[in-house]
Amino acid sequence: MQEIFEKYGWDVINHDTIQQGLINRTYSVHTTQGDFIVQSINHNVFKNPWAIDQNINNIGAYILQTNPSYLYTHLVPTLQGDTLIEWGGGFYRAFHKIKGYALSVLDNKIQVEEAAQQFAKFTFVLKDFDCNQLKDTLPQFHDLNLRYQQFSQALLNGDPNRIQSSKNEIDFLLAHKNYVETYDQFIQHKEVKKRVTHHDTKISNVLFDSIHDEEKAICVIDLDTTMAGYFISDIGDMCRTCLCAVSEEEKDLNKVKVDAEKWQSLKRGYLHYMQDSLSPFEMDHLFFGGQFMIYMQALRFLTDHLNKDIYYGASYEGQNYFRTLNQIRLLEEYNNLS
Repeated sequence: MQEIFEKYGWDVINHDTIQQGLINRTYSVHTTQGDFIVQSINHNVFKNPWAIDQNINNIGAYILQTNPSYLYTHLVPTLQGDTLIEWGGGFYRAFHKIKGYALSVLDNKIQVEEAAQQFAKFTFVLKDFDCNQLKDTLPQFHDLNLRYQQFSQALLNGDPNRIQSSKNEIDFLLAHKNYVETYDQFIQHKEVKKRVTHHDTKISNVLFDSIHDEEKAICVIDLDTTMAGYFISDIGDMCRTCLCAVSEEEKDLNKVKVDAEKWQSLKRGYLHYMQDSLSPFEMDHLFFGGQFMIYMQALRFLTDHLNKDIYYGASYEGQNYFRTLNQIRLLEEYNNLS
């Protein structure tokens, strides 16, 4: 890492690996010039790191021009003025470290409302930004048709033993294919529009801090998946990660419960900024956002399990299978709200 640090001209005191996130490697770097975050972009997942760099810089330039007080993770240039470094077969970038902390689960409904407000504010601040300028950093990332096709392929070509032992979960996901049909109807509707969409609104991607002895969400982070998209992607992943007191890694399914008060707080926080931006048809699909995302994540986890963990990987045998069980239970609990 020292050669990377030298490209920024930093006098490094120490650095540590941050154990968070499934995709990129992240480091906290303490220097005499200040504190920074350095990330190595996983270009096995993100095939075009330059597109990510361009998106973050374009949005950053727009925010500096239109809303400079908005707290945003601007990229730090090297001594040569580059914001993306290709070195040693990898791609690296740096951000100023923002004082704050991320959470993996939320303890109370106030945190949920705060987080939802920040994700909604991100889209709201960029409501006049031409989202067609953004590159697709993960093409068809939240395309439910694609995820269902990949699941169908895994049923044909996946590991036979894993297919056999996952029969109940496969049957459940097949029985809920109507979500794919609802998704098709949604994206084709004339009242639905594409916006600047974060696409990864899990709770660990919003920073909190204590302000006047109150816990406040202060900004969103991890913009690699920011692309043009539909609001159901963002509100859906918030439903998936904010309404339950345990994460997708929890294997005790009795702990997978959805808090109805948190759902009301999530809606209140999101609509604080987005109510006037959403069409009546979009407003009617707030709840579907959660169904769409939880179902899709269950599909993706089971697909990866059947394909022997080639996308997410697994730190223990059957991890993606247990993640699937978790998401299926979450979907059942979420549907009990309706």
